[in-house]
Amino acid sequence: MIIRLKKHYKLVLGILTLLCLSLLLIDFSKPLKGKIDYMVINKKDRELLVFNKNNKLLKKYKVALGFKPNGKKEIQGDGKTPEGIYYINDKNPNSVAYKNLGISYPNSDDLKNSKSLGKPSGGDIKIHGLMKKWVKFGRFHRFLDWTGGCIAVSNSEMEELYKNVPLGTKIIINP
Repeated sequence: MIIRLKKHYKLVLGILTLLCLSLLLIDFSKPLKGKIDYMVINKKDRELLVFNKNNKLLKKYKVALGFKPNGKKEIQGDGKTPEGIYYINDKNPNSVAYKNLGISYPNSDDLKNSKSLGKPSGGDIKIHGLMKKWVKFGRFHRFLDWTGGCIAVSNSEMEELYKNVPLGTKIIINP
């Protein structure tokens, strides 16, 4: 019996690994209920939290960030996700990624900082779904910070956010 187990060890381990990974693809979260009044992104925890006006947590999303996520975004092309208080200032159903919510980066502090460095601050920071080339990765995209400074969620999560986040919604991005 032990000899047979040793012989098939790699096969059994492979099947168990595939089963565990497939569980990561299943969305066990409940649909979003209630009006979103503000959002908080905790970069360290790679999460986006949505709240109502009574500060009740409505839902939590796991996210991918800019390809160099540590620290505050300072200049265009640095690969960092901004930190600070911003607002949703645009909704685009036809973006290069699956829909997006525009973030009001840069704010006045960001502009002062980049000016002091003699570099452009950049812009076009969004919450968005997956790029077409990333769709096949589904929820696995969150295991790698891959955006240019944006916040990425799965396409189904983006659909939910897009429908429920009004223009002007406050977004607080924490380190």
